[in-house]
Amino acid sequence: MTDPIESPAHYTSGRYEAIDIIEDAISRAPDPVLGNCQGHVLRYLLRMWDKDQPPMNAAKARWYLNRLLAQPANDHWCSGK
Repeated sequence: MTDPIESPAHYTSGRYEAIDIIEDAISRAPDPVLGNCQGHVLRYLLRMWDKDQPPMNAAKARWYLNRLLAQPANDHWCSGK
């Protein structure tokens, strides 16, 4: 049985643990708000098929993606650096 705090099954069901993927991805974000939104998008998409109601998880990911895209543009955001 997996530990629901340390290693929940819906985050560890693939070859890679979701937290490792998320931390790696957001470490390159130019801004904490952008990284936070990106992390939530990834979280909901990575666990989508492993929890109840995949459409709800997809909708939550979309909500955070829309929030990410609504952030004001800045030099880092536009250039990808």
